[in-house]
Amino acid sequence: MGQAIPEVTAQTAGGRPPAVALEGVAKKFGAMVALRDISFTVAEGEFVCFLGPSGCGKTTLLRIVAGLERQNVGVVRMRGRDVSALPPSRRNYGIVFQSYALFPNLTVARNVAYGLEARRAARAQIEARVDELLELVDLRSHKLHYPAQLSGGQQQRVALARALAPSPSLLLLDEPLSALDARVRLALRQEMKALQRRLGITTVMVTHDQEEALTMADRIVVMNHGVVEQIGTPAEIYREPASLFVARFVGHMNFLEAVADDRSGWARAGSLTLRYRAPVTARPGSSLTLGIRPEAVRVGPVVHADAENRLTARVTSVQFQGASTRLGLEVVGAPVVTLECDLAATALAELDVKEGAEAPVSLPPEALRVLGAPDA
Repeated sequence: MGQAIPEVTAQTAGGRPPAVALEGVAKKFGAMVALRDISFTVAEGEFVCFLGPSGCGKTTLLRIVAGLERQNVGVVRMRGRDVSALPPSRRNYGIVFQSYALFPNLTVARNVAYGLEARRAARAQIEARVDELLELVDLRSHKLHYPAQLSGGQQQRVALARALAPSPSLLLLDEPLSALDARVRLALRQEMKALQRRLGITTVMVTHDQEEALTMADRIVVMNHGVVEQIGTPAEIYREPASLFVARFVGHMNFLEAVADDRSGWARAGSLTLRYRAPVTARPGSSLTLGIRPEAVRVGPVVHADAENRLTARVTSVQFQGASTRLGLEVVGAPVVTLECDLAATALAELDVKEGAEAPVSLPPEALRVLGAPDA
């Protein structure tokens, strides 16, 4: 199960209430439990991603924040105000969907102006705001075009400008980039993050794309089966996964099934005895899962004779991946122990390794961590 989430406080460290606070939120659809006891806060100006696989509850949680779904239990607050029972129109947010949802019969300018026109803003004010936003998303020259005349990336920028037009206090993004091709998605990801920082608007985004979350978010909420597994910065989520699920879902990791040794901080994986990162208390003989990222595995001349957790491994595969190369390794004397190691192109050239070759390998104890719940 996920980590213990800190108790929700009424105010942030600066004395102001958080932009969004969820307190004990739960949701069921018939007999299916979509969310269980969700509690955390989003600070003013923060960019938070809800990350998880399909069906984990992340979109349901976003819709509850938006008021498009009603929670069965729990409280939703925005800037300290209880909005749990308020309709979407009284929650002061803008939202961008995966499908863009632009009006095909309206020009780009009219699409952006739609929310302001619905609020009966003055014509001069609407025109000035539309021009400002289209300049911001680099589409001012397209203001008289229709959605069908735009590329997918341009349409999504129009949708973003429309969501920002009424100056909401919160921006909600529901997998906004998933319908775009890889190159456009990468460019728009950078544009959206830069725009969010420039405007300082609190943003909550749903995504199943780990790379998207790692590159865009200030904090990530990792979800699985309706619960929060971990909340943290991208670096914390990647380097310090709180559970086996997080380690498997975010990035790539080697896993070693092991047994706790009599000595604290040591474990046996087959015929290997390895020291792992403390502190973890485990009863001798209990099962452990050890994990290490491929880029943390050291191989070749950099492995000194006295290196901790030093092994000899045979190269079973060499997979070229552009800027890096992934080696498949089989530990000599312990063939059931297999590893993957990522090397930069320069390091690979110096190593001059080929399939079938043997090389020294080390698993640095500070990078080898226990995942899951050991039998204490």
